[in-house]
Amino acid sequence: MPKKYHIETKDSPPRFPAVGKFATVEFREDCAGSCRQCVKKKCVYNVFKDSYQHVITMDEPEFLYICQSCFRCVQECTKGIFSRVINPEYTLMGDEYWQPEIINQTWFQAHTGRIPVSGAGYRGLFSGAGFDAMWTDMSEIVRPTRDGIHGREYIGTSIELSRKPMRLTFDEKGNLPESLPEIVEIPLPVLLQPPAFGVLSEKELLAMAGAAQKLHTMMLIDAGSYSSAFAGFDGTMVPRLEANNYKKYIDIICRSKMVELADSPGIEREFAVLRGFKPGLLIGVGLPLDSTVAFRAFELTGAGADVLHFYADDNGREIGSSNRTLRDMIREIHRKLVEARMRPTVNLLFSGGIAMAEHMAKAIICGADGVVVDIPMLIALECRLCGRCKRGESCPIVIGEIDVNWGSQRIVNLIGAWHNQLLEVMGACGIREVRRLRGEVGRALFLEDLERESFAPIFGQRKVSCE
Repeated sequence: MPKKYHIETKDSPPRFPAVGKFATVEFREDCAGSCRQCVKKKCVYNVFKDSYQHVITMDEPEFLYICQSCFRCVQECTKGIFSRVINPEYTLMGDEYWQPEIINQTWFQAHTGRIPVSGAGYRGLFSGAGFDAMWTDMSEIVRPTRDGIHGREYIGTSIELSRKPMRLTFDEKGNLPESLPEIVEIPLPVLLQPPAFGVLSEKELLAMAGAAQKLHTMMLIDAGSYSSAFAGFDGTMVPRLEANNYKKYIDIICRSKMVELADSPGIEREFAVLRGFKPGLLIGVGLPLDSTVAFRAFELTGAGADVLHFYADDNGREIGSSNRTLRDMIREIHRKLVEARMRPTVNLLFSGGIAMAEHMAKAIICGADGVVVDIPMLIALECRLCGRCKRGESCPIVIGEIDVNWGSQRIVNLIGAWHNQLLEVMGACGIREVRRLRGEVGRALFLEDLERESFAPIFGQRKVSCE
């Protein structure tokens, strides 16, 4: 059995007060100040851990995102002095897709490395777009032995990035060739990459690179962003190159295990040139996730690409007019390669709109080998997605001045919490190997399928006449 992969998390408090959903209003003049069982002491989430000993203090709870809005403090205070109101600053964070709740939960995971748990249940819509219209089938949850987090049964989360041959060849004596291609794998189906905005200094990039190294995964980065500061991350970094500039970075290419070329007409011709610089080099191709990408994936797979990396927009949508969701695009590309009998040879990565751990698991179920995380890393560094940096304004949390080690640990904590959630999903689905989860749509429930099965027998199919 392989050695169990473990991510070492460590408590990493934020530099600035977190923005919580609820603000506490206390009518302190009515507080008796002598309750032996003050509701602050009984808070199961320890929201008031720094202030319950001084119930008349003017300090507010330090980490408001810990509050799960159970309202126990409001209901059980004997003097009725507590009230909870929506924090107006909370409503201004993020946007329609990157909602304040996602930012809040990401902060919690980056701080503690733990899985967020809601004490008030789910209050959202039953269904939404994309991954929100898909649920995992937890039919095996009744088997307590399938428990990857606590170690009673091994669950593997490693994936390969190297190209896999369709068949083995043997010599006349029945032996395998002396030199087989190296198998390059990472211990979890997550790679990292800096987002297109919010990276205001080299310190942020170094924090991300340090996290990738601690996680034993890889980080994609523009070759032009390299400097001497990244010398210790050669095996971790994946330089992003273009057909018209990659020959300027031969030194970087030779120090890397993998490179990514931006897709362009005829890019396939450059594969042999790159492998001439470094035999065994893994070659990835970055493609915008548009309406033509499924056929292009077929062409690049046949040309010998090891990894295809598909870029959706920041909200997990197709780039183009039809604006399909990432969920549907992953399924289309996966099916195209399965039908062509080429799917086992190539590795598919997807980025854009991967906001939560459940998106990682659902992307793999739809057919991805792994995901590439970008904006959640920025949120882990306390970004509020306020958009000020995009407008050329100053950053309210001075993200460019972070401590590199602190930033690395925050990202490690976040991915550690995501890894544990993936183990929980796989254990509940009865799957012990993440590669087995790929394309396993039988372990998922899709809203459109449920509606068709439930309502088609009632309403029937409408018949359309051609006359």
